[in-house]
Amino acid sequence: MTNSRAIAGYFRSGLPYNRSGHGTRPLIVFQGLLPENKPQPKLLVRFVRLYKFLEQKYTVYEVLRRPGMPRGYAMKDMADDYAKMIREEFGGPIDVIGVSTGDSIDQHFAADHPDQVRRLVIHSSAYGLSDEARRVQMRGAHLAQKRRWVKAYAVMLGPLLPDRRVMKYMYTPILWLASLLLGLLAAPKDPADPVITIEAEDGHDFKDRLGEILAPTLVIAGERDPYYTQTLFRETAEGIGNARLIIYPGMGHPASGNQFGPDVLAFLEQARR
Repeated sequence: MTNSRAIAGYFRSGLPYNRSGHGTRPLIVFQGLLPENKPQPKLLVRFVRLYKFLEQKYTVYEVLRRPGMPRGYAMKDMADDYAKMIREEFGGPIDVIGVSTGDSIDQHFAADHPDQVRRLVIHSSAYGLSDEARRVQMRGAHLAQKRRWVKAYAVMLGPLLPDRRVMKYMYTPILWLASLLLGLLAAPKDPADPVITIEAEDGHDFKDRLGEILAPTLVIAGERDPYYTQTLFRETAEGIGNARLIIYPGMGHPASGNQFGPDVLAFLEQARR
């Protein structure tokens, strides 16, 4: 196992992480869906740095699920893994961001382990996927099981690209070029972990349990998110007793932009003033 002070490695419990920042406060990101449950390459981490704005005040750990999950592993099981890791490594309570699929897990975490979460950010996620998003993800999982990685990436990446009306003739070439590159460079030997995660999320509907989340919560998302509707975002915020909602006009998935960082920091810092 790798010491958690390293840039990337595995916690004692076996959960993989990438670490960034040098702040005195630890913050855990429940990472979204990725092809493999392992520390991510440095180049990818540098290219996709959604939480760079946190790195002066926080040490940020972007944590994935444990490798080799058995079939039938549920969101709750994954949440329990995170809770065990946080108790072992940090003692809790801790600030938590759940992004996309990672938030489907941290809803269980926040409800079942309230002593381990100080503040919760639900980043581009809701209590359940839209019906169309479920179809897209299950189609991607089906292709991944057959190791048809280029097509699987195309199915999963398609909704994340800018609207066809904006890209016009460039949409299809860019989609297939990106999918081909990922299929060649990032095709895991075993598709089990992403498939099991997708299957678990397909059955995730936390609406009736949202009231069990007691931590102060920020639901923050984009107006044009292809996986969740504005109605889902609003119902998620309304179902949590101590939640605030921010939806950015014109933003997709995951939400970012100039105001994203200041809004998240203001929320996390609020209780410290």
